[in-house]
Amino acid sequence: MSIAIPNRIRQLPAQLVNQIAAGEVVERPASVAKELIENSLDAGADRIEIDLEQGGVKLLRVRDNGSGIPREDLALALSRHATSKIASLADLEAVASLGFRGEALPSIASVSRLEVRSRARDAEEAWAIRGDGGDRLKEPAPAAHPVGTTVEVRDLFYNTPARRKFLRAEKTELGHIEQVVRRIALARPGARFRLNHNGRTLLDLPAAEGEEGMRRRLAQLAGEGFLEHALAVAEAAVDLRLQGWVAAPAFSRSQADLQFFYVNGRLVRDKLVTHAVRQSFQDVLHQSRHPAYVLYLDLPPLLVDVNVHPAKQEVRFREGRQVHDFIFRALHRRLAEGEMGGGVATLGTPDAGPGFGFGAGPAEPGVPPRQLPMSPRIAEGRGDWLAHLEVQCPDPAPLAGAAGSGPGDVPTAGLPHLLPGVGPGAEELGGIPPLGYALAQLQGIYILAQAADGLVIVDMHAAHERIGYERLKQSWEASLAEGGPGGDRAPGLRRQPLLVPVVVRVSEREADLAEASAGLLTRFGLVVDRVGAASLAVREIPILLQGADAEGLLRDLLADLVVHGRSDMLQARVNEILGTLACHRAVRAHRRLTLEEMNALLRDMERTERADQCNHGRPTWVRLSLAELDRLFARGR
Repeated sequence: MSIAIPNRIRQLPAQLVNQIAAGEVVERPASVAKELIENSLDAGADRIEIDLEQGGVKLLRVRDNGSGIPREDLALALSRHATSKIASLADLEAVASLGFRGEALPSIASVSRLEVRSRARDAEEAWAIRGDGGDRLKEPAPAAHPVGTTVEVRDLFYNTPARRKFLRAEKTELGHIEQVVRRIALARPGARFRLNHNGRTLLDLPAAEGEEGMRRRLAQLAGEGFLEHALAVAEAAVDLRLQGWVAAPAFSRSQADLQFFYVNGRLVRDKLVTHAVRQSFQDVLHQSRHPAYVLYLDLPPLLVDVNVHPAKQEVRFREGRQVHDFIFRALHRRLAEGEMGGGVATLGTPDAGPGFGFGAGPAEPGVPPRQLPMSPRIAEGRGDWLAHLEVQCPDPAPLAGAAGSGPGDVPTAGLPHLLPGVGPGAEELGGIPPLGYALAQLQGIYILAQAADGLVIVDMHAAHERIGYERLKQSWEASLAEGGPGGDRAPGLRRQPLLVPVVVRVSEREADLAEASAGLLTRFGLVVDRVGAASLAVREIPILLQGADAEGLLRDLLADLVVHGRSDMLQARVNEILGTLACHRAVRAHRRLTLEEMNALLRDMERTERADQCNHGRPTWVRLSLAELDRLFARGR
């Protein structure tokens, strides 16, 4: 029997080293476009033009008006690990530029025919250098070029046929490049971008100047629909600042195709960020739908490591839990306010950097977050709610005046006294509340109200369901607070002992985690004991979850704790039940309401968080402006 003798260790040739590196950096033409555009931005360019042929495979050219490359640095720019971005370990720990590894140009040059033409800002002439995929470069030669740099990449993967076979159709590769340009253009509104393919202009994005310029760019890149539903976000705490736009839940998507999250101007796909955003939508979005957002997180470079992924698509936060909770609270609060709390996005003026100025300055230390005023009926009746939360579950939000009224026609005789400008105390339309004053009921389903700028239409069942649900949640949360960390049997924490404990086999790591989190689980009404090195016993569950799959519930909780270090599974299950209770006790369709009842519902909506959508993510109200109504009837034409 022969014994295989291992090969001797040898130094790899420079060309092979570069091609191995290209396997990480250059996946397709879009990867090349991303690296070259980022280099242009790092050079201070504010005008970038991208020319393509055959989806970027035959030709991909990026031209900019940046600071340029001096003649003596051109050859060095195509050498591995050569960069102007960092010079020491301290620089690496606080990277503020988009590119810094020094691998992009040499990796691209190793799998293509590459030419770089550049003129430095203080140079009298331009120079060019060429490479053909080999490990030797020609000397720089004089060239004609304005201040800035042009990088021309031809015949991508011509010398690596195996890699070229993995490229898709021209249309597919072009689509990937287009998406790269859109993502970068959203991060840099102060720069002009132009994308041409086979001699035809696909994108022409002027530099965004002022609010109107930013509105146009957002509409071009994210769509008019996103802009119409966008809620502006501007929050700051300590060293963290979150800005941008999040679409109202009614604009949810079937795919996660409109999600742009930037960390210090760099687009990232990060599990921690995705979880925080998703969690903030937990009460207003159906599980099968995806939120839409364009968000910018700024923090000191020392607090984030951008050097954990070859293509720099992932990051690692030094204080991950703090970042997660900050993002969650900021978005959760903004969604709770909805359109009535903050209005549709007021777009700010782009500043010189990757972020935006939204008009809202950083939060002052010690200042509590903004909160909507609590409905007086919630504040006054909270104790009563706690007393009956699990006993009789009363109607969570009875309509004002409903006790003594029955079905019948909506009265119209008193209508003028409820309209501003006619009744006492309202002299002008500007004094109308956000949802206006009720006019009538339509088909026993919708409330029609006159607002300051048009007509408001409210789905009365969905709106009443949301109001009741929010009140039940507040009662439940108050009961948790009263129960305290010790797990006392406060009303909201009432537990149901299992006749036979459910024994669950888990890993030792999960058993350790459950044992360490026993206090947290008990606080939410789940009593779990460790009965072996890798065994747990569920002895009690929350009474609201009576009949639930105890083993499945525990496994889901442990999975969340392992991945995220926390779990909201129990709260989510409780919320489902509270939502069902609110739905069954909300005013039903076809019930005739008086104007007093309708106005009471409108006022309660204005005081209720997340009142813009029902518990299933559907809108509870829409507004038709006077301009939209005029268009419907062709007025003014």
